[in-house]
Amino acid sequence: MGGAAARIAGARLFGRDGERSGAQALTQALGGLKGPLMKVAQLMATIPDVLPPEYAEELSKLQSDAPPMGPAFVKRRMMAELGADWQSRFGSFELRSSAAASLGQVHKATAKDGSLLACKLQYPDMQSAVEADLQQLELLFSLHRRMDPAIDTREISKEIGARVREELDYRREAKHAALYAAMLEDEPQVRVPGVWPELSTGRLLTLDWLEGEKMLSFKKHSLAERNRIATAMFKAWWTPFSRFGVIHGDPHLGNYTVFSEGGEPQGINLLDYGCIRIFPPSFVGGVVDLYRGLLENDPDRVVHAYEVWGFKGLTKELIEILNIWARFIYGPLLDDRVRTIADKVSPAEYGRREAFTVHKALKEKGPVRVPQEFVFMDRAAIGLGGVFLHLSAELNFHRLFEDAMEDFALPAVEARQAQALAAVGLKRPA
Repeated sequence: MGGAAARIAGARLFGRDGERSGAQALTQALGGLKGPLMKVAQLMATIPDVLPPEYAEELSKLQSDAPPMGPAFVKRRMMAELGADWQSRFGSFELRSSAAASLGQVHKATAKDGSLLACKLQYPDMQSAVEADLQQLELLFSLHRRMDPAIDTREISKEIGARVREELDYRREAKHAALYAAMLEDEPQVRVPGVWPELSTGRLLTLDWLEGEKMLSFKKHSLAERNRIATAMFKAWWTPFSRFGVIHGDPHLGNYTVFSEGGEPQGINLLDYGCIRIFPPSFVGGVVDLYRGLLENDPDRVVHAYEVWGFKGLTKELIEILNIWARFIYGPLLDDRVRTIADKVSPAEYGRREAFTVHKALKEKGPVRVPQEFVFMDRAAIGLGGVFLHLSAELNFHRLFEDAMEDFALPAVEARQAQALAAVGLKRPA
Protein backbone atom coordinates (compact mmCIF):
# COMPACT_ATOMS: atom_id res chain seq x y z
CA MET A 1 0.00 0.00 0.00
CA GLY A 2 2.83 2.38 0.84
CA GLY A 3 4.47 1.77 -2.53
CA ALA A 4 1.19 2.25 -4.37
CA ALA A 5 0.56 5.49 -2.48
CA ALA A 6 4.01 6.82 -3.31
CA ARG A 7 3.54 5.99 -6.98
CA ILE A 8 0.18 7.78 -7.09
CA ALA A 9 1.53 10.83 -5.25
CA GLY A 10 4.58 11.01 -7.49
CA ALA A 11 2.47 10.98 -10.62
CA ARG A 12 0.36 13.85 -9.29
CA LEU A 13 3.39 15.82 -8.10
CA PHE A 14 5.12 15.74 -11.46
CA GLY A 15 1.98 16.29 -13.49
CA ARG A 16 1.90 12.88 -15.17
CA ASP A 17 -1.34 11.11 -16.00
CA GLY A 18 -0.96 8.55 -13.30
CA GLU A 19 -4.60 7.70 -12.58
CA ARG A 20 -4.66 4.46 -14.55
CA SER A 21 -1.22 3.22 -13.50
CA GLY A 22 -1.87 4.26 -9.90
CA ALA A 23 -5.19 2.45 -9.86
CA GLN A 24 -3.55 -0.68 -11.23
CA ALA A 25 -0.80 -0.51 -8.63
CA LEU A 26 -3.37 -0.12 -5.87
CA THR A 27 -5.44 -3.05 -7.15
CA GLN A 28 -2.33 -5.22 -7.28
CA ALA A 29 -1.43 -4.31 -3.70
CA LEU A 30 -4.94 -4.99 -2.39
CA GLY A 31 -5.38 -8.19 -4.36
CA GLY A 32 -2.20 -9.56 -2.84
CA LEU A 33 -3.63 -9.17 0.65
CA LYS A 34 -6.52 -11.62 0.04
CA GLY A 35 -8.21 -10.42 3.19
CA PRO A 36 -10.70 -7.97 4.69
CA LEU A 37 -9.35 -4.92 2.90
CA MET A 38 -10.09 -6.60 -0.40
CA LYS A 39 -13.72 -6.82 0.74
CA VAL A 40 -13.67 -3.14 1.66
CA ALA A 41 -12.15 -2.27 -1.71
CA GLN A 42 -14.98 -4.07 -3.49
CA LEU A 43 -17.43 -2.15 -1.33
CA MET A 44 -15.92 1.20 -2.25
CA ALA A 45 -16.07 0.30 -5.92
CA THR A 46 -19.87 -0.03 -5.64
CA ILE A 47 -20.35 3.48 -4.17
CA PRO A 48 -20.27 6.04 -7.00
CA ASP A 49 -17.77 8.88 -6.66
CA VAL A 50 -16.06 7.71 -3.47
CA LEU A 51 -13.05 7.04 -5.70
CA PRO A 52 -12.05 8.38 -9.12
CA PRO A 53 -13.51 6.23 -11.93
CA GLU A 54 -10.14 4.68 -12.81
CA TYR A 55 -9.80 3.39 -9.25
CA ALA A 56 -13.39 2.17 -9.01
CA GLU A 57 -13.02 0.28 -12.29
CA GLU A 58 -9.83 -1.45 -11.20
CA LEU A 59 -11.03 -2.24 -7.67
CA SER A 60 -14.27 -3.72 -9.00
CA LYS A 61 -12.17 -6.50 -10.56
CA LEU A 62 -11.18 -7.81 -7.15
CA GLN A 63 -12.90 -11.02 -6.13
CA SER A 64 -13.48 -12.44 -2.67
CA ASP A 65 -11.46 -15.56 -3.44
CA ALA A 66 -9.31 -16.01 -0.35
CA PRO A 67 -7.60 -19.43 -0.46
CA PRO A 68 -9.62 -21.92 1.62
CA MET A 69 -8.35 -23.52 4.81
CA GLY A 70 -7.33 -27.13 4.28
CA PRO A 71 -9.03 -30.10 6.05
CA ALA A 72 -6.40 -30.41 8.80
CA PHE A 73 -6.62 -26.71 9.58
CA VAL A 74 -10.43 -26.84 9.55
CA LYS A 75 -10.34 -29.61 12.17
CA ARG A 76 -8.18 -27.46 14.44
CA ARG A 77 -10.42 -24.43 13.95
CA MET A 78 -13.58 -26.45 14.67
CA MET A 79 -11.97 -27.91 17.80
CA ALA A 80 -11.13 -24.40 18.98
CA GLU A 81 -14.78 -23.34 18.53
CA LEU A 82 -16.76 -26.39 19.70
CA GLY A 83 -14.26 -28.50 21.65
CA ALA A 84 -12.42 -31.76 21.06
CA ASP A 85 -15.63 -33.72 20.48
CA TRP A 86 -16.97 -31.31 17.87
CA GLN A 87 -17.51 -33.98 15.21
CA SER A 88 -19.85 -35.93 17.48
CA ARG A 89 -22.22 -32.94 17.47
CA PHE A 90 -22.89 -33.32 13.75
CA GLY A 91 -24.35 -36.14 11.71
CA SER A 92 -21.74 -35.34 9.06
CA PHE A 93 -19.38 -32.48 8.23
CA GLU A 94 -17.64 -31.83 4.91
CA LEU A 95 -14.07 -30.74 5.60
CA ARG A 96 -13.74 -29.29 2.10
CA SER A 97 -15.39 -25.88 1.95
CA SER A 98 -18.29 -25.28 -0.41
CA ALA A 99 -17.61 -21.53 -0.62
CA ALA A 100 -14.72 -19.26 0.39
CA ALA A 101 -14.83 -15.53 1.00
CA SER A 102 -12.71 -12.76 2.52
CA LEU A 103 -13.56 -13.34 6.22
CA GLY A 104 -14.47 -17.01 6.36
CA GLN A 105 -15.61 -20.09 4.48
CA VAL A 106 -18.75 -22.23 4.38
CA HIS A 107 -18.94 -25.98 5.00
CA LYS A 108 -21.92 -28.20 4.29
CA ALA A 109 -22.95 -30.45 7.17
CA THR A 110 -25.88 -32.35 8.63
CA ALA A 111 -27.34 -32.18 12.12
CA LYS A 112 -27.88 -35.29 14.24
CA ASP A 113 -31.49 -35.36 13.04
CA GLY A 114 -30.40 -35.22 9.38
CA SER A 115 -31.16 -31.52 8.76
CA LEU A 116 -28.88 -29.89 6.19
CA LEU A 117 -26.61 -27.21 7.66
CA ALA A 118 -24.37 -24.39 6.41
CA CYS A 119 -21.45 -23.79 8.79
CA LYS A 120 -19.59 -20.50 8.26
CA LEU A 121 -16.15 -20.74 9.86
CA GLN A 122 -14.09 -17.57 10.26
CA TYR A 123 -10.45 -17.53 9.24
CA PRO A 124 -7.99 -17.23 12.16
CA ASP A 125 -6.74 -13.86 13.42
CA MET A 126 -9.30 -11.90 11.44
CA GLN A 127 -9.72 -9.21 14.11
CA SER A 128 -6.09 -8.12 13.96
CA ALA A 129 -6.15 -8.39 10.16
CA VAL A 130 -9.23 -6.19 9.94
CA GLU A 131 -7.73 -3.52 12.20
CA ALA A 132 -4.52 -3.47 10.15
CA ASP A 133 -6.47 -3.28 6.91
CA LEU A 134 -8.70 -0.48 8.16
CA GLN A 135 -5.56 1.53 8.88
CA GLN A 136 -4.55 0.96 5.27
CA LEU A 137 -8.01 2.06 4.19
CA GLU A 138 -7.67 5.30 6.13
CA LEU A 139 -4.39 5.92 4.29
CA LEU A 140 -6.21 5.50 0.99
CA PHE A 141 -9.01 7.86 2.02
CA SER A 142 -6.53 10.42 3.33
CA LEU A 143 -4.67 10.32 0.03
CA HIS A 144 -7.90 10.80 -1.89
CA ARG A 145 -8.98 13.75 0.26
CA ARG A 146 -5.74 15.55 -0.51
CA MET A 147 -5.81 14.94 -4.24
CA ASP A 148 -9.46 14.91 -5.28
CA PRO A 149 -11.55 16.48 -2.52
CA ALA A 150 -14.95 16.55 -4.24
CA ILE A 151 -16.27 14.36 -1.43
CA ASP A 152 -15.16 14.45 2.20
CA THR A 153 -14.73 10.76 3.04
CA ARG A 154 -14.23 10.97 6.81
CA GLU A 155 -17.72 9.78 7.72
CA ILE A 156 -17.54 7.09 5.01
CA SER A 157 -14.39 5.75 6.67
CA LYS A 158 -16.13 5.58 10.06
CA GLU A 159 -19.13 3.74 8.65
CA ILE A 160 -17.11 1.16 6.73
CA GLY A 161 -14.97 0.49 9.80
CA ALA A 162 -18.00 0.02 12.04
CA ARG A 163 -19.79 -2.35 9.68
CA VAL A 164 -16.71 -4.47 8.87
CA ARG A 165 -15.98 -4.87 12.60
CA GLU A 166 -19.57 -6.00 13.11
CA GLU A 167 -19.12 -8.66 10.43
CA LEU A 168 -16.46 -10.32 12.60
CA ASP A 169 -19.01 -11.04 15.33
CA TYR A 170 -20.92 -14.15 14.26
CA ARG A 171 -23.10 -13.99 17.39
CA ARG A 172 -24.35 -10.65 16.14
CA GLU A 173 -24.89 -12.10 12.68
CA ALA A 174 -26.98 -14.89 14.23
CA LYS A 175 -29.17 -12.18 15.81
CA HIS A 176 -29.40 -10.44 12.43
CA ALA A 177 -30.65 -13.68 10.84
CA ALA A 178 -33.26 -14.10 13.60
CA LEU A 179 -34.30 -10.47 13.08
CA TYR A 180 -34.80 -11.03 9.35
CA ALA A 181 -36.78 -14.20 9.98
CA ALA A 182 -39.18 -12.15 12.10
CA MET A 183 -39.36 -9.17 9.72
CA LEU A 184 -40.01 -11.33 6.65
CA GLU A 185 -42.22 -14.02 8.18
CA ASP A 186 -45.16 -12.85 6.04
CA GLU A 187 -43.16 -12.75 2.77
CA PRO A 188 -43.39 -16.22 1.15
CA GLN A 189 -41.13 -15.10 -1.70
CA VAL A 190 -38.16 -14.65 0.66
CA ARG A 191 -36.65 -17.47 2.71
CA VAL A 192 -34.43 -16.86 5.73
CA PRO A 193 -32.35 -19.72 7.23
CA GLY A 194 -32.89 -20.73 10.84
CA VAL A 195 -30.03 -20.38 13.33
CA TRP A 196 -28.54 -23.33 15.28
CA PRO A 197 -27.26 -21.61 18.46
CA GLU A 198 -25.87 -24.81 19.99
CA LEU A 199 -23.58 -25.18 16.98
CA SER A 200 -22.54 -21.51 16.78
CA THR A 201 -19.95 -19.31 18.49
CA GLY A 202 -18.48 -15.87 17.94
CA ARG A 203 -16.45 -17.24 15.00
CA LEU A 204 -18.65 -20.11 13.84
CA LEU A 205 -22.19 -19.59 12.56
CA THR A 206 -24.41 -22.57 11.76
CA LEU A 207 -27.59 -21.95 9.76
CA ASP A 208 -30.07 -24.06 7.83
CA TRP A 209 -28.80 -25.00 4.38
CA LEU A 210 -31.20 -23.50 1.83
CA GLU A 211 -31.17 -25.18 -1.56
CA GLY A 212 -31.17 -22.81 -4.51
CA GLU A 213 -29.55 -21.82 -7.79
CA LYS A 214 -27.35 -18.84 -8.55
CA MET A 215 -29.35 -15.79 -9.57
CA LEU A 216 -27.34 -15.17 -12.74
CA SER A 217 -28.34 -18.61 -14.05
CA PHE A 218 -31.84 -17.14 -14.61
CA LYS A 219 -30.73 -14.31 -16.91
CA LYS A 220 -32.10 -16.11 -19.98
CA HIS A 221 -35.34 -17.35 -18.39
CA SER A 222 -38.73 -15.93 -19.33
CA LEU A 223 -39.57 -12.34 -18.46
CA ALA A 224 -42.31 -13.51 -16.07
CA GLU A 225 -39.81 -15.63 -14.11
CA ARG A 226 -37.21 -12.88 -14.02
CA ASN A 227 -39.83 -10.40 -12.84
CA ARG A 228 -40.89 -12.80 -10.09
CA ILE A 229 -37.30 -13.02 -8.82
CA ALA A 230 -36.84 -9.24 -9.04
CA THR A 231 -40.08 -8.66 -7.11
CA ALA A 232 -38.83 -11.00 -4.38
CA MET A 233 -35.59 -9.01 -4.22
CA PHE A 234 -37.55 -5.76 -3.92
CA LYS A 235 -39.61 -7.15 -1.04
CA ALA A 236 -36.55 -8.61 0.70
CA TRP A 237 -34.97 -5.15 0.74
CA TRP A 238 -37.88 -2.70 1.12
CA THR A 239 -40.09 -4.57 3.60
CA PRO A 240 -37.51 -4.56 6.42
CA PHE A 241 -36.55 -0.96 5.64
CA SER A 242 -40.03 0.55 5.32
CA ARG A 243 -41.49 -1.27 8.33
CA PHE A 244 -38.48 -1.67 10.66
CA GLY A 245 -35.74 0.72 9.48
CA VAL A 246 -33.31 -2.11 8.64
CA ILE A 247 -31.47 -2.86 5.40
CA HIS A 248 -29.28 -5.65 4.08
CA GLY A 249 -26.18 -3.69 3.15
CA ASP A 250 -24.27 -6.21 1.01
CA PRO A 251 -25.60 -6.40 -2.56
CA HIS A 252 -23.13 -9.14 -3.61
CA LEU A 253 -24.96 -11.62 -5.86
CA GLY A 254 -23.38 -14.50 -3.95
CA ASN A 255 -25.58 -13.60 -0.97
CA TYR A 256 -28.74 -14.73 -2.77
CA THR A 257 -29.92 -17.91 -4.42
CA VAL A 258 -33.24 -18.65 -6.14
CA PHE A 259 -35.56 -21.39 -4.91
CA SER A 260 -37.98 -23.14 -7.25
CA GLU A 261 -41.13 -25.20 -6.94
CA GLY A 262 -42.50 -27.39 -9.69
CA GLY A 263 -39.54 -26.45 -11.89
CA GLU A 264 -40.32 -22.71 -11.76
CA PRO A 265 -38.50 -20.05 -9.72
CA GLN A 266 -40.64 -18.75 -6.86
CA GLY A 267 -38.41 -16.48 -4.79
CA ILE A 268 -35.02 -15.97 -3.19
CA ASN A 269 -32.98 -17.37 -0.33
CA LEU A 270 -31.24 -14.62 1.67
CA LEU A 271 -28.02 -16.25 2.84
CA ASP A 272 -25.68 -13.79 4.54
CA TYR A 273 -26.39 -11.43 7.45
CA GLY A 274 -23.01 -9.95 8.29
CA CYS A 275 -23.62 -6.51 6.81
CA ILE A 276 -26.94 -5.30 8.24
CA ARG A 277 -27.61 -1.61 8.87
CA ILE A 278 -30.15 -0.55 11.52
CA PHE A 279 -31.28 3.07 11.11
CA PRO A 280 -33.02 5.54 13.37
CA PRO A 281 -36.68 5.68 12.21
CA SER A 282 -36.14 9.35 11.34
CA PHE A 283 -33.72 8.23 8.61
CA VAL A 284 -36.51 6.21 7.00
CA GLY A 285 -38.66 9.33 7.21
CA GLY A 286 -35.96 11.19 5.28
CA VAL A 287 -36.15 8.60 2.47
CA VAL A 288 -39.92 9.12 2.24
CA ASP A 289 -39.58 12.92 2.42
CA LEU A 290 -37.05 12.98 -0.42
CA TYR A 291 -39.30 10.73 -2.53
CA ARG A 292 -42.35 12.91 -1.90
CA GLY A 293 -40.34 16.11 -2.37
CA LEU A 294 -39.06 15.00 -5.77
CA LEU A 295 -42.43 13.59 -6.82
CA GLU A 296 -44.35 16.76 -5.86
CA ASN A 297 -41.57 19.25 -6.69
CA ASP A 298 -41.43 20.42 -3.07
CA PRO A 299 -37.92 21.86 -2.48
CA ASP A 300 -38.47 22.46 1.23
CA ARG A 301 -39.27 18.80 1.78
CA VAL A 302 -36.19 17.78 -0.23
CA VAL A 303 -33.93 19.98 1.90
CA HIS A 304 -35.52 18.64 5.07
CA ALA A 305 -34.73 15.09 3.93
CA TYR A 306 -31.03 15.88 3.42
CA GLU A 307 -30.87 17.56 6.83
CA VAL A 308 -32.53 14.57 8.52
CA TRP A 309 -29.89 12.32 6.95
CA GLY A 310 -27.12 14.48 8.42
CA PHE A 311 -25.90 16.60 5.49
CA LYS A 312 -24.59 19.90 6.85
CA GLY A 313 -23.70 23.29 5.40
CA LEU A 314 -25.78 22.78 2.29
CA THR A 315 -25.98 25.73 -0.07
CA LYS A 316 -28.51 26.07 -2.87
CA GLU A 317 -25.82 24.97 -5.34
CA LEU A 318 -24.92 21.86 -3.32
CA ILE A 319 -28.58 20.90 -2.99
CA GLU A 320 -29.01 21.11 -6.76
CA ILE A 321 -25.97 18.87 -7.19
CA LEU A 322 -27.25 16.32 -4.69
CA ASN A 323 -30.60 16.33 -6.48
CA ILE A 324 -28.91 15.12 -9.68
CA TRP A 325 -27.92 11.92 -7.90
CA ALA A 326 -31.23 11.71 -5.99
CA ARG A 327 -33.26 11.88 -9.20
CA PHE A 328 -31.08 9.12 -10.66
CA ILE A 329 -31.52 6.82 -7.64
CA TYR A 330 -35.24 7.61 -7.25
CA GLY A 331 -35.95 7.75 -10.98
CA PRO A 332 -37.57 4.28 -11.31
CA LEU A 333 -39.65 4.88 -8.15
CA LEU A 334 -40.99 8.20 -9.43
CA ASP A 335 -42.03 6.82 -12.82
CA ASP A 336 -45.53 5.27 -12.72
CA ARG A 337 -45.17 2.74 -15.54
CA VAL A 338 -43.66 -0.65 -16.33
CA ARG A 339 -40.00 -0.21 -17.24
CA THR A 340 -36.53 -1.65 -16.80
CA ILE A 341 -34.37 -0.10 -14.10
CA ALA A 342 -32.09 1.52 -16.72
CA ASP A 343 -34.95 2.42 -19.10
CA LYS A 344 -33.20 2.11 -22.48
CA VAL A 345 -29.79 3.15 -21.12
CA SER A 346 -27.15 0.47 -21.59
CA PRO A 347 -26.15 -1.24 -18.32
CA ALA A 348 -22.51 -0.26 -18.94
CA GLU A 349 -23.46 3.43 -19.06
CA TYR A 350 -26.15 3.38 -16.37
CA GLY A 351 -25.39 6.10 -13.84
CA ARG A 352 -22.08 7.14 -15.38
CA ARG A 353 -23.33 10.43 -16.77
CA GLU A 354 -24.91 11.39 -13.45
CA ALA A 355 -21.84 10.37 -11.45
CA PHE A 356 -19.57 12.37 -13.76
CA THR A 357 -21.81 15.43 -13.57
CA VAL A 358 -22.02 15.25 -9.76
CA HIS A 359 -18.27 14.78 -9.39
CA LYS A 360 -17.46 17.68 -11.68
CA ALA A 361 -19.92 19.98 -9.92
CA LEU A 362 -18.71 19.04 -6.45
CA LYS A 363 -15.12 19.79 -7.40
CA GLU A 364 -16.27 23.32 -8.21
CA LYS A 365 -18.82 23.88 -5.42
CA GLY A 366 -17.87 21.29 -2.77
CA PRO A 367 -16.63 19.37 -1.05
CA VAL A 368 -19.63 17.77 0.60
CA ARG A 369 -19.28 15.49 3.62
CA VAL A 370 -21.32 12.32 3.16
CA PRO A 371 -23.07 11.43 6.46
CA GLN A 372 -22.13 8.12 8.02
CA GLU A 373 -25.62 6.62 7.90
CA PHE A 374 -26.05 7.47 4.21
CA VAL A 375 -23.17 5.26 3.02
CA PHE A 376 -24.76 1.82 3.13
CA MET A 377 -28.18 3.11 2.10
CA ASP A 378 -26.68 4.41 -1.13
CA ARG A 379 -24.55 1.32 -1.62
CA ALA A 380 -27.40 -1.12 -1.04
CA ALA A 381 -29.76 0.81 -3.34
CA ILE A 382 -27.19 0.67 -6.13
CA GLY A 383 -26.57 -3.02 -5.48
CA LEU A 384 -30.29 -3.74 -5.66
CA GLY A 385 -30.46 -1.82 -8.93
CA GLY A 386 -27.59 -3.96 -10.20
CA VAL A 387 -29.63 -7.11 -9.57
CA PHE A 388 -32.53 -5.66 -11.58
CA LEU A 389 -30.08 -4.81 -14.37
CA HIS A 390 -28.71 -8.37 -14.46
CA LEU A 391 -32.23 -9.81 -14.62
CA SER A 392 -33.47 -7.23 -17.17
CA ALA A 393 -36.63 -7.07 -15.08
CA GLU A 394 -39.58 -5.00 -16.31
CA LEU A 395 -41.68 -3.82 -13.36
CA ASN A 396 -43.66 -0.85 -12.15
CA PHE A 397 -41.19 0.12 -9.43
CA HIS A 398 -43.36 3.10 -8.49
CA ARG A 399 -46.28 0.84 -7.56
CA LEU A 400 -44.01 -1.55 -5.66
CA PHE A 401 -42.61 1.35 -3.65
CA GLU A 402 -46.03 2.86 -2.97
CA ASP A 403 -47.26 -0.53 -1.74
CA ALA A 404 -44.21 -0.87 0.55
CA MET A 405 -44.82 2.59 2.01
CA GLU A 406 -48.62 2.38 2.08
CA ASP A 407 -49.06 2.54 5.85
CA PHE A 408 -45.79 4.32 6.64
CA ALA A 409 -45.80 6.27 9.90
CA LEU A 410 -42.74 7.10 12.00
CA PRO A 411 -44.26 6.15 15.38
CA ALA A 412 -45.24 2.75 13.98
CA VAL A 413 -41.75 2.14 12.56
CA GLU A 414 -40.20 3.12 15.87
CA ALA A 415 -42.46 0.77 17.83
CA ARG A 416 -41.96 -2.17 15.46
CA GLN A 417 -38.20 -1.65 15.40
CA ALA A 418 -37.87 -1.46 19.19
CA GLN A 419 -39.94 -4.61 19.65
CA ALA A 420 -38.10 -6.58 16.95
CA LEU A 421 -34.62 -5.60 18.18
CA ALA A 422 -35.48 -6.39 21.80
CA ALA A 423 -36.81 -9.82 20.81
CA VAL A 424 -33.44 -10.88 19.37
CA GLY A 425 -31.21 -8.97 21.80
CA LEU A 426 -30.00 -6.23 19.44
CA LYS A 427 -29.59 -2.49 19.90
CA ARG A 428 -29.60 0.22 17.29
CA PRO A 429 -26.04 1.48 16.58
CA ALA A 430 -25.16 4.70 18.39
